[in-house]
Amino acid sequence: MMTTLDELSDPPACSLPLTRTKDNEYRFMAWTFLVVAGLFEICWAIGLKYTEGFSRLWPTAVTLAAMVASFGCLAQALKSIPVGTGYAVWTGIGAAGTAVLGIVLFAESVSIVKVCSLLCIILGIIGLKGSA
Repeated sequence: MMTTLDELSDPPACSLPLTRTKDNEYRFMAWTFLVVAGLFEICWAIGLKYTEGFSRLWPTAVTLAAMVASFGCLAQALKSIPVGTGYAVWTGIGAAGTAVLGIVLFAESVSIVKVCSLLCIILGIIGLKGSA
């Protein structure tokens, strides 16, 4: 079977775009800011435990810095991502990550219901990303 030059140059229908566009770069950066915002949310949520009611100076300073960074990255992400999607993904990353670290760092209980619930949050995040 002989292949023509035109057939070789046409990408398959399911392939990713081959060219870099400003729109793709902005979208990638927005989602990067959103993931980083979620990671900082995990930091400040866990940091709250270490502040002991904001009575310890350095854990409080780190927690407040993580809060500012989280909100700053979220604000940047929401320039390009719909607010409902962005906020849901941000809180989902924070909630799931904080729950997992609570189990790891503070020996919080683990149950099949908790694990399944965390998987639902993660699947929701993936679904929101896929629909954006």
